Amino acid sequence: MEVLLRQCSKELLHLTACLQPSRLQHCGQGHGRPRRTLVSRLFQPANLQEDRELGVEGRQGELTCRSQRLMLQAGLIHPASPGCYYYLPHTLRAVEKLVRVIDQEMQAIGGQKLNMPSLCAADLWKRSERWDLMGKELFRLRDRHNGEYCLGPTHEETVTELIASLGSLSYRQLPLLLYQITRKFRDEPKPRFGLLRGREFYMKDMYTFDVSEEAARQTYDTVCQAYCHLFQRLGLSFVKVRADTGSIGGKLSHEFQLPADIGEDRLLICANCSFSANVETVQVGEVDCPECSGKLTETKGIEVGHTFYLGTKYSSVFSALYNTPQNKPAVTEMGCFGLGVTRILAASIEVLSTEDSIRWPGLLAPYQVCILPPKKGSKEEQATGLVDALYDGLGEAVPALRGEMLLDDRTQLTIGKRLKDASRLGYPYVIVAGRRILEDQPYFEVCCQNTGETVFLTREGVFDFLRNVQTV
Repeated sequence: MEVLLRQCSKELLHLTACLQPSRLQHCGQGHGRPRRTLVSRLFQPANLQEDRELGVEGRQGELTCRSQRLMLQAGLIHPASPGCYYYLPHTLRAVEKLVRVIDQEMQAIGGQKLNMPSLCAADLWKRSERWDLMGKELFRLRDRHNGEYCLGPTHEETVTELIASLGSLSYRQLPLLLYQITRKFRDEPKPRFGLLRGREFYMKDMYTFDVSEEAARQTYDTVCQAYCHLFQRLGLSFVKVRADTGSIGGKLSHEFQLPADIGEDRLLICANCSFSANVETVQVGEVDCPECSGKLTETKGIEVGHTFYLGTKYSSVFSALYNTPQNKPAVTEMGCFGLGVTRILAASIEVLSTEDSIRWPGLLAPYQVCILPPKKGSKEEQATGLVDALYDGLGEAVPALRGEMLLDDRTQLTIGKRLKDASRLGYPYVIVAGRRILEDQPYFEVCCQNTGETVFLTREGVFDFLRNVQTV
């Protein structure tokens, strides 16, 4: 009996809490109704300071590119220290979606995901002779036992030591494609452009192990093709260019670049053939394409991916071996492949957005749909129930949109003010309960942010219109 009374008391307390006006919209999950995500409850500077316009007062001199300015103004990131940022909830949702897309592409070609330590022993870097080569770019530290370490900017040494420590692989186990998505650290001398050039950032790095140069080059081409497919899925215009191997080394390298005026890389592209290269890889003053003698034109780009065929540069140093069909040990052939996760996010905002409004790649938008109920006190307020029914019904009719919808419940603000905020934050679809909501056949106004199209649809028309929205 005592246990029953305690249970009844808990249920009564829950019911009382749900009946409080401030919590009405957050209860009801137990009755099969989806929980509504309310704009007023989001952790964003714009909500914490409702009486202020979105802005970055006092920082105008620091805003050196569009993506940095827009992300700060919209409360997507918050500066912590030079080159380091808080990723606020909207940004983290977009990052997690990008990670899911990357996972799909890497695993489709046989990639296996793992996680390696960020704290890397100096001994590994000294064996590869990169401890001195990398210079001040490495964040270096000592532990209490005076052991030397660095915070990993890349993990060639670490992953090769892992493979070597397992003993010789069988040729049947190769190719081996291992990747991770994790934080990286580089002591940039002049961090700038927000997430485009920071000291702490997210990166996808894949390391491949093959039986021969021919096999390694085939794997190289396979990963490059996966990169192309990734950027095509995101709807980003990109160019793959011949690149310098730099401090990572190797025999072959390409960069994946998003053309942009603020890009720090200079690219040479031939309009007559597929040749394209970073200017670092061509002779000074060269203006003719080496493959077809066409004229090379120069543009700028933001590097978002970099691929390397390494050969045996690291595997020979660390003795990463495999056993041949004749059961003889041989050195593996390696490749490494990087994608700047947070850089892709910022670069896509840079190239897709307007001067005052963020535009996301459709798959990466933090939320796909934002619904605006009528203003409190307006004659349309009587139709608020239709808006609630639309929200709940949309989740049932289009399951892919569950968890992808916002209800802007800040009804003390005008429709125009909330529509402006939704435009700045770049939700692909904004549904407005405007004047036509009171017609005999109620119509909702649907604004498609990425195309600029506006349509008026019935409740069922909204469901049909959004049924094909792609999510990840």
